[in-house]
Amino acid sequence: MTPRPSALRFGYGTNGLTDLRLDDALALLADLGYDGVGLTLDHMHLDPLAPGLAGRTRQVARRLAELGLTVTVETGARYVLDPRRKHGPSLLDADPRDRDRRVDLLLRAVRVAADLGAHAVHCFSGIVPPGTGRATAWPRLAAALAPVVEAAGAAGVPLAVEPEPGHLLATLADFHHLRGLLGDPPALGLTLDIGHCQCLEPLPPADCVRAAAPWLRHVQIEDMRRPVHEHLPFGEGEIDFPPVLAALEAAGYRGLTSVELPRHSHAGPRYAEESLPFLRAAAAGTAAVPEGSTA
Repeated sequence: MTPRPSALRFGYGTNGLTDLRLDDALALLADLGYDGVGLTLDHMHLDPLAPGLAGRTRQVARRLAELGLTVTVETGARYVLDPRRKHGPSLLDADPRDRDRRVDLLLRAVRVAADLGAHAVHCFSGIVPPGTGRATAWPRLAAALAPVVEAAGAAGVPLAVEPEPGHLLATLADFHHLRGLLGDPPALGLTLDIGHCQCLEPLPPADCVRAAAPWLRHVQIEDMRRPVHEHLPFGEGEIDFPPVLAALEAAGYRGLTSVELPRHSHAGPRYAEESLPFLRAAAAGTAAVPEGSTA
């Protein structure tokens, strides 16, 4: 019997294609057959801080439409705000002026996402600064995100917070804590990184998908080994992908499931070419280790 085609939609993150111009990256993904792109706002692609953002965004929107690609806007650029501090400043910094810089970036991302017709805007909490207790960090995070959630709701684009290993908001339980602090606003959703589930969640990744299903707005995917936070190409980690993708489909998730390999840009086109057949096979329940894998 021929397997039923999957309804899942696969994308690839531009943070894994940073050696390519954005237009070249988008054309590559369309040629390979991807459904969409996880677009990280950064200086090498769509710079959120450079002049003429609205006009440049319109150009990207036209190009996405020409190529038939959907999009999720991601905000995980390492040095977009501070050339010396990775992911700094964050929503948890002690100086309110620094927190405001991150909030401004997220508000810009919401506007870009609305103009692109994106499925969601991705963000994360940041690391708790030295000398700051969690009892201080949680309300600080909630206060910083409140205007972003409000803007996302007004724009009709969900804000999808990602649990990130090592951050204040690191687990699904932490996401639910934030939801409670903010009063469970409809515009607040979840970015679920499948590798992160393998890395540190108590549940297996497929069970994480089922537990997170009501709040899923964006999914990132890669291989990973427990308990090491290292994004790996498919077949180089420990994840059993067919049950994960079956859980996503059963949950009715129809946003993008985007490959995230930010440390593999040196061979980004090759990994993009290899990843899509692997995901399609996994969605059909027939995934095999890619040729050349170390698994």
